[in-house]
Amino acid sequence: MDSFKLVSPRDFIPRTFDLFMKKDGIRYNRTSFVKDCIAGITVGVVALPLSMAFSIAAGGTPAQGLYTAIFAGFLISFLGGSRYQIGGPTGAFVVIIFGVIAQHGMTGLMLATILAGIMLVVMGLTGIGVFIKFIPYPVTTGFTTGIGLLIFSQQIKDFFGLPIVHSSPDFIRKWMEYIRFFPLFDPSTLATGAGTIAVILLVRKFFPRIPGAVAGVVTATVICALFSLPLDTVGSRFGGIPSSLPVPAFPSFIWRLVREVLPDAFTLAFLAAIESLLSAVVADGMTGDRHNANMELVAQGVGNIASALFGGIPATGAIARTATNIKAGAVSPVAGMVHALTLVLFILFLAPAASLIPLASLSAVLMVVAWDMSNLPRFVRIIRRAPRSDAIVLLSTFILTVVVDLTFAVEVGVVLAVFLFLRRMIEVSDIKPGGSGFGSELVFGNRGGGDIRPESPKNIEIYEITGPFFFGVADMLQNLLRQVVKTPDAFILRMRDVPAIDSTGIAALESFLVQCRRRKIRLVLCEIREQPAKALEKSGFSSELGKENIVGNLEEAVGLVGK
Repeated sequence: MDSFKLVSPRDFIPRTFDLFMKKDGIRYNRTSFVKDCIAGITVGVVALPLSMAFSIAAGGTPAQGLYTAIFAGFLISFLGGSRYQIGGPTGAFVVIIFGVIAQHGMTGLMLATILAGIMLVVMGLTGIGVFIKFIPYPVTTGFTTGIGLLIFSQQIKDFFGLPIVHSSPDFIRKWMEYIRFFPLFDPSTLATGAGTIAVILLVRKFFPRIPGAVAGVVTATVICALFSLPLDTVGSRFGGIPSSLPVPAFPSFIWRLVREVLPDAFTLAFLAAIESLLSAVVADGMTGDRHNANMELVAQGVGNIASALFGGIPATGAIARTATNIKAGAVSPVAGMVHALTLVLFILFLAPAASLIPLASLSAVLMVVAWDMSNLPRFVRIIRRAPRSDAIVLLSTFILTVVVDLTFAVEVGVVLAVFLFLRRMIEVSDIKPGGSGFGSELVFGNRGGGDIRPESPKNIEIYEITGPFFFGVADMLQNLLRQVVKTPDAFILRMRDVPAIDSTGIAALESFLVQCRRRKIRLVLCEIREQPAKALEKSGFSSELGKENIVGNLEEAVGLVGK
């Protein structure tokens, strides 16, 4: 049973400490440090345009994206449970942050981020966060593709240079505005955005070791500056980026606002846990390492709290940047910390250069990111080849993510997946007649192979329950007596293939026992496995039935009631 423990003391040792404890085969030396520095600088360069682009798309400023990558990114690497995780702003949060800012302003976002950070810390300390991985695959695919479509649609305005002052947050209204203003698009802006995408794709194909996003943004910035193109830039819209780091600012906890942003905080924490653990799993697959999920969630929580205090936005593990970190030769979490320090140096010495970046080029970067995270081939494959119930869950989550909101979409997707799963289990349930003198068989699921059963006296009915005996199928037991034409002297229930039973299943057995006693029928259970036996003992059902009526095998049961 030790394998089922949620937490252990080892779960709360950051992977950075392995450098000093010489755990997991890590022998850190000067060569390792050089590799980490090279990888960290590489990821820092990649994170530079992405951090600003995600923040702008979410309704924040470029500086907020950089602050997030610096403070949250450093702490996530320093305290995290993965050797390679890179933290910072990601596309998954863009839609949620945009909605929080629109409804509650920056103060509301700060409170929501801090609350989400606290939730993540609690998830890690209690171990319950590891259950995030049990979210159905069609649900995660549905909302990921939905978020990708929303991010893509948000970039249309800056990509085409449409003169829209305040864009509607509603997906359908937003596209109606785009259609209405499309004749007024700016050719220079469109050319800049399209050129950025072209550079990214060409670099990916012919120079895969060079970060495509960086190459695209640098190329667009240089061309626009040389030809003095009249485009919206980071400087013209946001006034550039401060050349110094912020000091922490603690928000005023207004209880009314706390209550209002609490659902958003839950969504942020939930999504951060999913995204971070998924990123850590991807890193494990690329390196053969094994991350510590509990410590990773604690680090994510601390990182988000720090990000909010220093004026940043929510952060999580970034899959693309983590993969880049590994490919660049990272050895330890030091690479993630160097990535954060690289961004610090940019703010201190190169902040004025950021003011020249065209917003159309950042929109182009996010369009490529949206396409990558949508993973349309996987989306189409599930619809075409997966069971119809999975396709229904996928499409429902996707549509609700786009037209309603992510929280509602995930809730509906999970609930729908559970109900469709129960339906599949109930559909394969059946009551079948048994062999000669054997009565009938209560079947939950398909059984393979034959089974030699002893002949039973005419006044004994024998039933076999197979599969988990839970609330979805417990009602079948209630109808058992109604199917019997002649009242027997005894019922024997075989439970050798019942791996687990829940409280509803126990309640069904209790009700069945009452019916049997009312009709003067003896009830005997046999071949009970470990979990059902403990559950029946703890609930008091074993004592109520009488332990003499619980036997080890069918032969004993038949011999007991045949006396």
